[in-house]
Amino acid sequence: MPKKSRQFVLEPQAIEYLEKYWIPYPAHGFARSAKEAAEIADMIGFPVVLKVVSPDVPHKTDVGGVSLGLNDPDEVQAGYKSLIARVTKAAPGVDVKGILVCRQAEEGLEVIVGALDDDVFGPTVMFGLGGIFTEVLKDVSFRIVPLKPIDAEEMIQEISGFPVLSGIRGQSRRDINGLVDLIVSVSNLVGNEPDIKELDLNPVRIYEEGVLTLDVRIARRT
Repeated sequence: MPKKSRQFVLEPQAIEYLEKYWIPYPAHGFARSAKEAAEIADMIGFPVVLKVVSPDVPHKTDVGGVSLGLNDPDEVQAGYKSLIARVTKAAPGVDVKGILVCRQAEEGLEVIVGALDDDVFGPTVMFGLGGIFTEVLKDVSFRIVPLKPIDAEEMIQEISGFPVLSGIRGQSRRDINGLVDLIVSVSNLVGNEPDIKELDLNPVRIYEEGVLTLDVRIARRT
């Protein structure tokens, strides 16, 4: 039996935190069977993404716990069964609570917004562009909670990759105001919820109009 990761909030409950603070997340539902997953997908609209929900799987992609681009109820039912099979094969004994069914988002520029309750500074928010900008270049900015909109604007503008957001070389300018609102909402969330130790929104897609959180990971204090 794998070691439990009880400090991590299951994603359906993590999404409830986002909804409380008006942080955008795709239309979704929680399914405990292939038939229920297909019904949810039919209700929220295709294509959909399936994501495993388990206290033993904080990193879903490590065990094949995500299925993308399912376009009809039959594909969803088959995808549900194959996802469960992959996960239980990759992590024998894993406690699978069910599957999160999410409306698949349109492609867009990806950013990361995170937060950590630092032992010295207290709740602190991090922002950066996704992919190589964060993983290799470490192009991120930080601020101590609470944040005002001007603080979020400064965070966005001070990273080296800011021209990617502002519309470099004929590219579309992204919804920076929407991103500011999201960062301030994250500040409010971690500032008002003292049980939260860590929060990771990765990725967040930012469009010409609007932003959308595609995955959320929250850890409570143990």
